[in-house]
Formats: sequence, C-alpha cells, structure tokens
Amino acid sequence: MKPLEQDAPYRILIVDDEPQITRVLRTALSTQSYAIRIAPNGVEALEAFHDWHPDLVITDLAMPHMDGVELCREIRAVSQIPIIVLSVRNQDRQKIEALDAGADDYVTKPFSILELQARLRAHLRRQAATAPIPEEIIDIGDFHIDVPQHRVFVRGEDVHLTPKQFDLLLCFAQRPGQVFTHRALLQAVWGTNVDQPEYLRVNIGQLRKKIERPDSAEPCYIITEPWVGYRFRPTGSDTE
Repeated sequence: MKPLEQDAPYRILIVDDEPQITRVLRTALSTQSYAIRIAPNGVEALEAFHDWHPDLVITDLAMPHMDGVELCREIRAVSQIPIIVLSVRNQDRQKIEALDAGADDYVTKPFSILELQARLRAHLRRQAATAPIPEEIIDIGDFHIDVPQHRVFVRGEDVHLTPKQFDLLLCFAQRPGQVFTHRALLQAVWGTNVDQPEYLRVNIGQLRKKIERPDSAEPCYIITEPWVGYRFRPTGSDTE
C-alpha cells in the first residue's frame, strides 16, 4: 500500500452491474486522480483483482455469477485491502453477511458521492499507516495470538477470524480487564470518522460465536458493560 502523498494514483476497483452507477463512480473518482477499473460481476472482479492489484474495492451486493458477499470472502482469503460495500435499504441480511465475510464498510444507495469519497480516503489512510505493533505474539489466558500471521488459538484450537474481528480481539487482548466504550472501539478499529454502532454490534456478536465456550450460557470472555461498552476477560473469569 502506497502512502497518500505519492504521485502514483491509487487503484480503485468498482464492481457493479448497473452502468449508471459505474459511470457516476468512475467520473467522480477519476476527478480525484484515482485509477479506476470497472467489473460488472464478482467473477470478472476477481480476475481484475488478481491481474491489476487494486488498493481498494467498492462492490455492489446483488450481482450475477458471483455476488458481493462471495467476492468479499474470496478477496479476504488472500488480501487485507479495504472493501466498501454498496447496498440498498432492504439488503440488511446481505449487508451483515458482507461485513462478516470481511467487508470494512458499507454505503447505502442512494448515496452521497462526497461521503463515499471521504470514507474511501479514510480507509486508504488507515491502510497506509504503519503504526508499530508492540507485541508479535500475545499469550494471555485461553488465547494465543500470532499478530504477524493473523492467527488466533483459543483453548488450543485454531479459530478463523475476519480482519475486523481480529482487530477487535487484538484491541481487547492488549488491555485485558479494561472497559472499552463503544466509541473507543469504533475509533480504534474503524477510524475516527465512523459512527455506526451496527458495525460493532455485528462483529462483537460474530466474534463471540467463534471464541466463547460452547457450554457457557452467557459470554464469559467479552462481557457487556450496560450503556458503556465491553470488557475482555482472557480466562473467562473475574479472577484474572
């Protein structure tokens, strides 16, 4: 990922089967000096992804041959580049599936071009950031986290997490026992311009499904602090 100030343009792959949408996006983003490539479906988008190596993907959800959710899964299997999903108002289930499949953000149609451009810039800035990670391996309680490899073992079992779920768990593991407000977690994982509690609720719910003990009726690792946020207990007990 190149830094924002370099002359070489960022490559944006737009995936949508509606020509009117792709024309508007191409025109609006080209004026911002981005290099643009268009794909009408997930299959052609995946080919362009491997051949062209874009810096960010903007994708519709409902498309022929391969939909946006499956495209997110395919890209996430090999890359951590930002993915922004375009959805319509009645696609809540697909939108949640896309977030769980690895999408970083969504914009609801009809959308503001200025808002989309701002979200795009924010994701590219975060992707370009090179903040050092203080620990490469975190062993805490029931968790073994290999940061460079993005691998997590819970009670000795390898658990697959999406990039955002991994970032959430890493944030918790670096400060066990601390109460994180909803806003603090949104800012830490999605960035300062994000104010969408649904992102957090969906990803916390999916993260719990993957790491919590199957014999526990209530969450024992990620504890809800009512009206405030969440707290992480790495051993599943108050006596850490």
